Amino acid sequence: MTWESQLHYLSAMLSLHRTTLARSIAATLALAIPLIGSHVAQASKHLTDAVMLGWYGVEELAAVVLGGIMFTVIFLVCSGFAMAVIPLAASAAGAGRTWRVRRLVRMGIWISMLFGMLAVIPMWNSESIFVAIGQKPGTAALAGDYLRIALWGIFPALMIMALKSFFLALVRPQIVLTSTVVGALLNVLANHILIFGNWGAPELGLIGAAIASVVSQSFSLLVMIGYLLAVREFREYALFSRWWKPEWAAFSEVFRLGWPVGATLLAEVGFFGVSAIMMGWVDTVTLAAHGIAIEITAMVFMVYLGLSNAGTVQLGRAVGAADHSGLVEVTKSVIVLTILSVIVVVAVFLLVPEILVNAFLDKDDPKSADVAAVALVLMRLSAMFQLADALQVVALGLLRALQDTRVPMIVATVSYMAVGVPTSYILAFVFGFGGPGIWIGFVVGLGLAASLLLIRFRFRLAAVISEL
Repeated sequence: MTWESQLHYLSAMLSLHRTTLARSIAATLALAIPLIGSHVAQASKHLTDAVMLGWYGVEELAAVVLGGIMFTVIFLVCSGFAMAVIPLAASAAGAGRTWRVRRLVRMGIWISMLFGMLAVIPMWNSESIFVAIGQKPGTAALAGDYLRIALWGIFPALMIMALKSFFLALVRPQIVLTSTVVGALLNVLANHILIFGNWGAPELGLIGAAIASVVSQSFSLLVMIGYLLAVREFREYALFSRWWKPEWAAFSEVFRLGWPVGATLLAEVGFFGVSAIMMGWVDTVTLAAHGIAIEITAMVFMVYLGLSNAGTVQLGRAVGAADHSGLVEVTKSVIVLTILSVIVVVAVFLLVPEILVNAFLDKDDPKSADVAAVALVLMRLSAMFQLADALQVVALGLLRALQDTRVPMIVATVSYMAVGVPTSYILAFVFGFGGPGIWIGFVVGLGLAASLLLIRFRFRLAAVISEL
C-alpha cells in the first residue's frame, strides 16, 4: 500500500469516527432533551414554591427550604429502586426480552410504594426533628405544617419514577416530558391561587404551596397512566394486570441493585441537606440565601441529570445488545455534552447572577438586600463546583448502566459525608467563614467524588467490553 493510499485510508477512518460520534451525540441529545425538560419541570415545582413563598415572606421561604430538603432527601432515597429499574429494563429491551421489562417495572413499583409508606413517618414528625437538630422553633413549626400535607405527594411522585423507567426503557422520553410539564404548569396555577388567595380562594400561604404540590404530582401521574391505557404499544405490556402477583426473582434483582442507588442518593442529597441545617445555625437570612442559591444550582443540575439518564439508557441498551462500539461512543457523547453544558452554566453564574437571585425576592421586603448579598457570594462558589457536580452524576449514571452500584455508594459516602460535611463545618464554624465556608465544602466533596467515580468507570467499562 502506497503512502497516498495509507493517508487516504487514515483520513476515511477519521471521517467515519467523526460521523459516528456526531450520530451518537445527536442520539444522546434526542433522548436527553426531553429528559432534561422533564427534570426541569419536576424541579420547577419546588422552585415555584420557593419563588412564590419568597414573595410572600422570608420566614416562609426559609421554612420551605427546610421542608423541601427533607422531602427531596426522602423521595430520592425511596426512588433509588425505580432508578435501578432503568438500566435493568433498558438492557432487557436492548436484548429483546420484553417480558422481563414488565416484571422489572412492576417490582420497581412494589418496592417504591413500600418504602413510600415508611417515608410518611419522619415527614409527619418533621417539626420535632427540625427542633432536635437546632433549627429555630418558628421555622421548624412552619416547615412541619408544610410537610404534613406535602408528604402525601410522595406516593404519586414515586409511582411516576417507576413508570418513567418503563417509558425510558422503550426510549419514549416525550411522554415523561409531557406529564411533568403539565404537572408543573398546574403547580404554578395552584400556587397563584392558594398561596395568595387569588380568584376568591382563601389565602393559605405555605399550606397552599403544599396542597398545590400534591395536586400537581397526582395529575402528572394520571397523565402517565392515561398514556399506558390509551396507547396500544403500552397496553400490550399489561403493567397493571394482576399487579398483585409477585415476581420474586425480579423483586430481588431490583432491590439488590436499587438499595445502593438509594444509599448513594442519601449521601449526596444528605450532604446538601446537612448544609441547610448548618445554614440554619448561622441565621435566617443566610438560610434564605442558601435556599435561593441551592434552588438555582439544583435547576441547572437537572441538565446534567438528564444527560446522565440518557447515558444510563443508551449504555444499558448497548450492554443488552453486546454493542462494543456503542459502549464507547455513548460514553464519549455524554461526556462531551456534559462539558459543553458546564461551560454555559458557569458563564451565566459568573456574568449575570443578579438576574437569577432577584427573581426570588420582593424588593419591598427590608431583608431582601441582605439575602441577595449572601446569595450572590454563594452563586460564585457554585460556579466553582459545576464541572465536578456534572461529572459525578454522569459517572454515576454510566456506572448504573453497567450495573455497578455498590462501589459508587462507598465513594459517595466517603466523599460527601466523611470529607465534604466535616470540611463545610470546619470552614464555617471553626474558621468563621459562615455560609460561604459551607459551600466551599461542596467544592471539596464533589471534586473528590467526581475524580474517584470517573476512575472507577474507566476500569469497569474496560472490564465489561472484554466480557462481551
